Amino acid sequence: MSSETADHRRLIIAGSGIAGLTAAIYAARSNLDPLVLEGDEPGGQLTLTTDVENYPGFPDGVGGTELVNDMKEQAKQFGAEITHGIVEDVDDETRPFEVEVNTGDTYTADAVIAASGASARTLGVPGEDDLMGFGVSTCATCDGAFFRGEDMLVVGGGDAAFEEADFLTRFADTVYLVHRREEFRAEDYWIDRLMDKVDDGDVEIMKNTELLEVHGSQEEGVDHVTLAQNESGYPKDNLDDDETEQFDFDVGAVFVAIGHTPNTDYLEDTGVELDDEGYVSTLGGEGGNQTATGVEGLFAAGDVVDHHYQQAITAGGMGCKAAMDADAYLERELSAESGAEAAAEADD
Repeated sequence: MSSETADHRRLIIAGSGIAGLTAAIYAARSNLDPLVLEGDEPGGQLTLTTDVENYPGFPDGVGGTELVNDMKEQAKQFGAEITHGIVEDVDDETRPFEVEVNTGDTYTADAVIAASGASARTLGVPGEDDLMGFGVSTCATCDGAFFRGEDMLVVGGGDAAFEEADFLTRFADTVYLVHRREEFRAEDYWIDRLMDKVDDGDVEIMKNTELLEVHGSQEEGVDHVTLAQNESGYPKDNLDDDETEQFDFDVGAVFVAIGHTPNTDYLEDTGVELDDEGYVSTLGGEGGNQTATGVEGLFAAGDVVDHHYQQAITAGGMGCKAAMDADAYLERELSAESGAEAAAEADD
């Protein structure tokens, strides 16, 4: 990258989900003129939800896309610029940072906020994409209440799937947990907790079972699913086996809970610390600078950091913190530069 041809910004925000847009609003109000780079999923995972009922301030709920669009307009009103582009590389060995985007554009920035989110893993089965947000979901907390009284299907065998299934018992007639093999990856705590719900008749566990297809329409939602079952496990790998049974199963909603992948590839060659799954490690604590990473001037917020709560409101809170931390950092840098210039002038 060549800084000579780069467009310079005081602050670049990678991501236009709730974390990124909240950071943009706060940063713009601090006269940082932030540039927000939105990727292939503008607005993040919230736009996959048709209605959001748990975001404060909307007693009748609000559409996910509507909320994101309103936040974009709010950020732009205060001076933020939003443009399409996925960050491919951040050079943290130079100041200002050099940021390369998949559009071919190159920017330099005095500070960077990584708010590029995490993508929910999906199954890739027929009907999944078409009905995402219309009965298929990757977030029980977001969407479970919309299907009150329905039978619901949860796919997965880890902590996330067990926690989602447990949560959905508040609304579902029966929750069916589908897992492709005999053993679960979930912790004993979650297994024991869900087994209590099995004993109560609220949950039924379907081991050695996989989802093959989701049937329904965007107008009517999910009607039923097609499942495959083989007592040896991994039935999709054994569809030609005589022991594999394929059958239709009536449910009103499907929740895919097989984990998330943080969008942090562009940070792998930097000094930012990533955990084994790719989530960003931040300073945390109780004082300021909680969103700081191991690279001075580079901050992180939202689902790139949070692998537990993953809610719009928590992402927004972190976005606010990141903007305030970045503003404080830039003020310190400006003060240091002014001090150095004054010292140089005194020497002259």
